[in-house]
Amino acid sequence: MRNFIFISPHFPTNYENFCVQLHENGVNVFGIGDTPYENLTDSLKAALTEYYKVDSMEDYAQMYRAVAFLCYKHGPMDGLESNNEYWLEQDARLRTDFNIPGMKTVDMEHVKYKSKMKPYYAKAGITTARYHLVTDLSESLEFVVKVGYPVIVKPDNGVGATTTYKLKNEDELRAFHEEDFHGVQFIMEEFVPGEIYSYDAIMNSRGEPIFETGNHTPISIMDSVNNHDDSVFYIEKHIADDVRTAGRAAVKSFGVKSRFVHFEFFRLTEDHAYLGKKGKIIGLEVNYRPSGGFTPDMINYACSTDVYKDWADMIAFDRLTKEDYPDKYYCVSAGCRKEKHYLHSYEEVMAAYKDDIMMTTELPEVLASAMGDRLYLARFSTKEAMDDFISYVFAAV
Repeated sequence: MRNFIFISPHFPTNYENFCVQLHENGVNVFGIGDTPYENLTDSLKAALTEYYKVDSMEDYAQMYRAVAFLCYKHGPMDGLESNNEYWLEQDARLRTDFNIPGMKTVDMEHVKYKSKMKPYYAKAGITTARYHLVTDLSESLEFVVKVGYPVIVKPDNGVGATTTYKLKNEDELRAFHEEDFHGVQFIMEEFVPGEIYSYDAIMNSRGEPIFETGNHTPISIMDSVNNHDDSVFYIEKHIADDVRTAGRAAVKSFGVKSRFVHFEFFRLTEDHAYLGKKGKIIGLEVNYRPSGGFTPDMINYACSTDVYKDWADMIAFDRLTKEDYPDKYYCVSAGCRKEKHYLHSYEEVMAAYKDDIMMTTELPEVLASAMGDRLYLARFSTKEAMDDFISYVFAAV
């Protein structure tokens, strides 16, 4: 590995660590972004061999010219990545146009479209919710006759829980069909009574995991976004065996290689006539990038590692340079809403848990909708201690 282009190295802010670690591994790192060079941090400037500013990263012609210039000046590129869901398809298009190793445009359908993921889960032996691609009201009514209310409706090609609806009756279904979504293709799925667990891993060039962990989201992200509920999820101290097995099977079926992945599953919280018994793992969706926000930092706190370096090791050496992670913890993300009134103030939370809180920050609007306005990241040796912290932070007046 000699030359590598990192797309948007400045945002999210913690992603500059991927560039820093690649540079430490002896790779020439070239950044393309839309912020002026003088606004980059000193550590990011030191990690970049060259930075190319574009006016808009949405303008493919500008992005194409940036990659063309860097290839002309520095030679062929061995990799190109943003580790960001938003740029996933553009990354693939750039790799395709410049013959850069990695996922190409032809690989995108089953990565981005939820309906296209279903056959790959089936190939892995993993059950998924029944679905139909939304067309007219009559077909949606027929689907509901088969699966019952509620149903979940979301863009077939989308990220996060934005524009996601839980329709509980026919009136809500009819109201949904009266909305103008400007040609967006929606997928409708039966409601899955479950909590979300993830398989987070770094895969080598042979599709083998060189690092594995996972998180648990007991509060629905959809409800957190749509209802402005509190936001909480945590990195597990030890990933459950059935989640690990499902994650590895899905990785093999989807053919993932040389990537950071975040695969999401439901664990049924009750028996379901079609999906199976309580506790069963159900496929939700795949993401070919790290879990969002500050999750990489949470993984570091929970696993006593540095996943930015682990990813850079995979890119540069196809293996980890550190393989022993003896100390494991739970690391929780607790996000509070500014419009809600809590029993304990920020100062009280910080005083009560000063030895456990690893980071706290106010989040920008782009992240706050899903994660809360005030974020606490805290680490604990036991689940009981973590649960006490969650109860303390979210205690209402």
